[in-house]
Amino acid sequence: MSARATDCVSRFAARQHDIRGQWVHLSSVWLALREHGDYPAVVRDLLGESVAAVVLLASTLKFDGMLTLQLQGDGAVRLLVAQCSHDYRVRGVARFDAARVAAAGEDFAQLTGRGQITVTLEAGKSAAPYQGIVPLDGNSLAQCLEHYFANSEQLPTAVRLASDADAVAGMLVQRMPSSGGTALVAAAELRLASADAGFAAARAQLASLDPDELLARSAADLVQRCLPNDDVRLLPGDVVRFECRCSTERVSGMLRSLGETEVRGVLAEQGSVTVTCEFCHRPYRFDAIDVGRIFVAAEADVAGSDRLN
Repeated sequence: MSARATDCVSRFAARQHDIRGQWVHLSSVWLALREHGDYPAVVRDLLGESVAAVVLLASTLKFDGMLTLQLQGDGAVRLLVAQCSHDYRVRGVARFDAARVAAAGEDFAQLTGRGQITVTLEAGKSAAPYQGIVPLDGNSLAQCLEHYFANSEQLPTAVRLASDADAVAGMLVQRMPSSGGTALVAAAELRLASADAGFAAARAQLASLDPDELLARSAADLVQRCLPNDDVRLLPGDVVRFECRCSTERVSGMLRSLGETEVRGVLAEQGSVTVTCEFCHRPYRFDAIDVGRIFVAAEADVAGSDRLN
């Protein structure tokens, strides 16, 4: 078995059968993403699958921007959000009812309930975001994403996702529109039939993968397993990083906007002010000295301002 890379995403293509795909494996990124979060195992694994999925989806972007995968339903996991940028900076969070999660077990339908999956593409400040929405229709997140591709892009797509406490992984295989002219109808029909058969075989092989195989095996091994009769080009991987948008500076600005009276009131009552990021759950603690610096800096900004009111 060849060495397995991690914390990266790779693309591959088989020209004979007009098939392309992506593979992702995350380990240290996955641990960093949930460093401050405490999730039951089934919620953790569903979040991990979502993180793998959003990286696979982002790897298809042809512009600079952000892709957000949001699952929202009336089940035990009421909200799940995973985000990945074009340069593979990823984060994710899940909101859930602990009692309902315990009752649901590993049943996907009970975990998610009735709802929808929304995929949002943001290409920059000047461009309006694009949204694709599909119902939560399937026995797994992978099946729901296959329905998304069938409805939004009309591309036959097979998805396999896996997650545990240490790593997440995913693989996506797509049947691309056949290339070449149609001058020779018989040859075109033969190529189409061959491409359909090639994709069907790849899809069956992908479905047969055990989650542990997906987590343990390398991209080269998995591509060979799913496309054994193709000359597949596997591109070098791109590095994936965990990055949340929260920071001490942002939280300080939020406290400044609340006003000194309110913040000092919390400080007097609790001895410190702690703000927890709603996305990554990282806590930011400010003692009396920190609070003093925040508002001294605010006063200095006002005093040094050259704006005319």
